[in-house]
Amino acid sequence: QVQLVESGGGVVQAGGSLRLSCAASGGTFSSYRMGWFRQAPGKEREFVARISYKGDSTYYIDSVKGRFTISRDNAKNTMYLQMNSLKPEDTAVYYCAAARPFNDYDYWGQGTQVTVSS
Repeated sequence: QVQLVESGGGVVQAGGSLRLSCAASGGTFSSYRMGWFRQAPGKEREFVARISYKGDSTYYIDSVKGRFTISRDNAKNTMYLQMNSLKPEDTAVYYCAAARPFNDYDYWGQGTQVTVSS
């Protein structure tokens, strides 16, 4: 069973950048599809981006395309989310999640807060 720990959140001005990390332990990292989700105050958690097992396929929601980049380093058991040109509407708690083959995301981190000030 994999355990996930996010880091890298913080407070940044609009237009700034942050890089989130998701460190995995307790499982074979390369056997999990990985994703980033976020939950803004008063809103439901939403999917942000996902990456395939080897990192050769990615997908983003429209609102972050061209600004966010998801990546993974299977040798380091770590996934990343590079966030550029941040907007106040990106403010949320960001979660990383892992999915076994043929399963939905069933392992979650504790979340890291990202706050973008205008």
